[in-house]
Amino acid sequence: MSRKLQRLRDHDINPCLPEADDSRKCMDKSNYNKGACSAYFLRYKNCRRFWNGIMMQRRNDGIKPDMPTAEERERILASMGRIPY
Repeated sequence: MSRKLQRLRDHDINPCLPEADDSRKCMDKSNYNKGACSAYFLRYKNCRRFWNGIMMQRRNDGIKPDMPTAEERERILASMGRIPY
């Protein structure tokens, strides 16, 4: 597995890994009909937008690492009570 692919599959680096996997699975099931998977794409896009906002806020506040770890993200989502995307 290439280094780039390893980074994309790392839960600490990619917070939207489940959403990305779901959209790929939908594309496989629907014979690559993008219209049938638009809900999955929208969920992935919203996930990326949400975590990018968190990352930018942490960067502005001087918190390292910029992206929260997988455990921190679970705590953030648990404190919200639901997934915001």
